[in-house]
Amino acid sequence: MTTEFSSFSLHPELVQTVADLGYTTPTPIQAAIIPTMMTGQDIIAQSQTGTGKTAAFSLPILHNLEANQDHVQALVLAPTRELAMQVAQAMYQYGRAINVRVLPVYGGQSYSRQINRLKKGIDVVVGTPGRLLDLIRQKALDLSQVSTVVLDEADEMLSMGFIEDIEAILEATPLARQTALFSATLPAEIRRLANQYMHKPHSFRVEASQLTVSTVEQRYYLVNESDKLAALTRLFEVEPITSALIFARTRVGTGELANELTVRGFPAESLNGDLSQDARERVLDRFRQQQITVLVATDVAARGLDIDDISHVFNFDLPPEPEVYVHRVGRTGRAGKEGVAISIVTPRERWLLRKIESYTKQSITQATLPTIPEIKQHRESQLVEQMLIWLRRDRCRREQEIVAELIEQGFDIADIAASALKVARAEEKQRPIEPIAEVRPSRPNRDKQNGKQNRRSRNRRRDDRFQDRSQEAGMVQLSLDAGKADGVQVNHVVGTLAYHADIPGNAIGKIRIQDQHTLVDVPEQFVGQVLAKTGSFRIGKQRIAVERA
Repeated sequence: MTTEFSSFSLHPELVQTVADLGYTTPTPIQAAIIPTMMTGQDIIAQSQTGTGKTAAFSLPILHNLEANQDHVQALVLAPTRELAMQVAQAMYQYGRAINVRVLPVYGGQSYSRQINRLKKGIDVVVGTPGRLLDLIRQKALDLSQVSTVVLDEADEMLSMGFIEDIEAILEATPLARQTALFSATLPAEIRRLANQYMHKPHSFRVEASQLTVSTVEQRYYLVNESDKLAALTRLFEVEPITSALIFARTRVGTGELANELTVRGFPAESLNGDLSQDARERVLDRFRQQQITVLVATDVAARGLDIDDISHVFNFDLPPEPEVYVHRVGRTGRAGKEGVAISIVTPRERWLLRKIESYTKQSITQATLPTIPEIKQHRESQLVEQMLIWLRRDRCRREQEIVAELIEQGFDIADIAASALKVARAEEKQRPIEPIAEVRPSRPNRDKQNGKQNRRSRNRRRDDRFQDRSQEAGMVQLSLDAGKADGVQVNHVVGTLAYHADIPGNAIGKIRIQDQHTLVDVPEQFVGQVLAKTGSFRIGKQRIAVERA
C-alpha cells in the first residue's frame, strides 16, 4: 500500500502546498520521520544526501508551529551557508500557506539586517553555528522558548570543528525541547552529543535507494593534486561529452574551476550557493536546453537537479562519503541510457576510493590519461572527420568561389587547402596541453615527534623559496601553520577563516596548500580581523596559528 502525505494528518494547507510542489508520495525517510516528529519525540536519522530529509523535519515543525507567537519556535543548525539558505528556502516554500516566518543566518551577511528581522518576529531560524552563537552572545537571538532543534548534517559540522559551538547553542535552549539529529555517519563524538543532549531518541537508518547502475561506466585517474586540472582538460579533449556535471568540494572551488575551464576553451558555468534562485534557474535552463554543456557544482547546490541527458559525471573532488558518490553517479546513465562517471583521485584519496568500492560492491577501473601525441592525433582526426562531412554534403559554393579566386591569383590548390586547415585549427591555441608529472606516493602522516619540528622548518623554508607572492591588488598573503601533511583541504581553510574571523567565505582569494603550511590571500580590509583571532582557528581538533606570510 502506497503512503501519501495526506495520511500523516498534517494541516491540510501543508498537504496542499506539498502537492502543488509536485510531491504526493513520501520518500522512506519522510514516511519514517514525519509521524514520529509530529508527536514531539527526539529522533536520530542516519541518511545520505538526496533522501528528502529536509521535508522530513520541516513538515512536522511547520505542523506544530503556534500562530502569532513573538518568539523563535524552531531552530535548524546547518554546517554551511549554502545548506542554511537551501533549508530556509525549502521551509518557506512548504509553509507559505500558513505564513511561516523563516530567517536564514550565516556569516558574511549584515548583522543589523538579521537583528532587525529577529526583532520583528521569526518562527524558524536556520543558521550556521558561528553566526548563531554570535547573535546569542549579543542577546539578539533568544532561544529560551524554542520547542524543536534540528542538527542537520551533524557529522559535517563535526568535521568542520563546530562541535563546541553546537553544545553552547544547545545550552541556550530549553531542556524540554525536541531534538532531531540527521547525519550520514554516526562517529563517536556525534553519539556522545546525542547521549548528552537528547532524551530517549528514536533511531532510523535509511539505506541508499540505489547503488551505481550497470549502465554507468566508472573509472578513475590517479594524479598529483597539482595536476588535477590538467588531467580534467585532457579528458575533455577526448571524451564524447554531450553534457557534463562536475562536482567540486567547495563553493569557491566551483567558480574557480568553471573559470579555468572556460579560459582553456571549454566553456563552463558554476552552480553554487552564491547564486540567487532566479540566477540558479537561468543557469539550469541553459544547461537543460544545451546552451551550456558543462556545469560545475557542489553537492548542496546540485540538490534537486533533475536532468536525464547527462553523459558524464566528473568527481573533480571525491566526496567524503560513499553514499554521496552513489548519488552523484546516479545523475548519469538514466532512462536506460549509457553514462560515464570519472573520478580524479590523488594518492591521499585512494583509501576513500576503496571505501566507495566496498560500499557499492563494484570495482572502479583505473585508467590512463591520454598522452600529448594521442590528444594531437585525436584533434587531427576530428578535423578530418569534419572536412569529410562537408565534402559529402557538397554545400560549400561560396567557399569554392573563394578558392577559385585564389587559384586565379596564382596560389597552388594544395597550399590553399593547407592554409584553410591552419585557420580552422587556430582555436587549438586556446587549449595548450599541460604536462602532467609522475604520480608521487603520498607521505604517511605518521611523523615521529622527535625531529618533526626541524623537518617542518626546513620544508617551510624550501617551500617559501619557490612560493609566488599574491599578485592580486588589495589582497594580503597570510600563512597557516598546517598543510597537506595535516590533512588540510581548501574547504577547511575557507570554513575556519570565515567562521572564526567572521569574514565572507567568497571574499577569500587564492589558497595554496603546501606540505607543512598553507598560504591564503585575504582582502586587506579583513586582515586585522583574521590576525586578531589567531589562536581561535582550528581544523577538526587541531589549533591553527595564522600570521602574515
